[in-house]
Amino acid sequence: MVRAIRVYRTGGPEVLKYEEMELPGPGRGEIRVQHKAIGVNYIDTYFRSGLYPAPTTPFTIGNEAAGLVTEVGKGVTGFRVGDRVAYVAGLRSYAEEANVSVEAAVKLPKAISFETAAAMMLKGMTAEYLVRRIYKVRKGDTILVHAAAGGVGLILCQWGKALGATVIGTVGSAEKAALAKRHGARHTILYREEDFVKRVGEITRGKKCQVVYDGVGKATFPGSLDCLAPLGSFVSFGSASGPIEAFNIGILAQKGSLVATRPTLNTFMAQPGGTVSMARQLFKVVENGSVKIKVTRHFPLREAVAAHQALEGRETTGSIILVP
Repeated sequence: MVRAIRVYRTGGPEVLKYEEMELPGPGRGEIRVQHKAIGVNYIDTYFRSGLYPAPTTPFTIGNEAAGLVTEVGKGVTGFRVGDRVAYVAGLRSYAEEANVSVEAAVKLPKAISFETAAAMMLKGMTAEYLVRRIYKVRKGDTILVHAAAGGVGLILCQWGKALGATVIGTVGSAEKAALAKRHGARHTILYREEDFVKRVGEITRGKKCQVVYDGVGKATFPGSLDCLAPLGSFVSFGSASGPIEAFNIGILAQKGSLVATRPTLNTFMAQPGGTVSMARQLFKVVENGSVKIKVTRHFPLREAVAAHQALEGRETTGSIILVP
């Protein structure tokens, strides 16, 4: 038996139940991981609320964690008991232990702690495909990052700067603006007080941006399109304020032959070698100091309700983790 956070019905944070559950041994191609730290991500709230449907009910919430391999299933090669690992996998991580496919797991370099790994795998690999695959940020680019003081946002600011881009970040407070600037944003916009479209135009002297990275959704669309230079890319990767509703695709032509896309990490992970490739690039920039992972709050696993309340209440910056 292991203790875990289970969801029997979708809804607010109060539906998260801390209880014991049975966990069988790892199946073929799986490893059993004893969690040392568990990542908390906005996508977890989507599954909890029902915005994203879970394949079964009840389910164990959570998508990433780091820990030690305690058992290997049949057919497993490349992993052994005692290995330090991290993973991103569907609905299982808010628990003391989990069985994970070897395709979703990677070995951790000695220089990266369990806490750092749990705080960065999903957010960091998301940032990797955003700046290196969906739109390859180049030296001289100007990029706009919404929610720049959030978990993904802080990584995007740092990685964008390391690639030679000028980073503009939108934030909700002066404190968050200062945090984003410390992590690579050259300019910040207080979206509650300023018109971010107008400010982007002023900052860029009318040249606008090559790409907008938007994890906010409904509240920043379609304004984000007006921040893009001709042939620019609008990359929607989250819906913190609600999903973007259907729109007339012709607006992309009218605003400068823009590209709009809604990618997911799972698609990139499903490519042959995708997980290892993205993790390798992430580990590289973390180990060389280009990207620093900020863990701002720790919650015991049993206090997952409080963690979700803090996350959805916009009370957090950087990354928060659960500790079994």
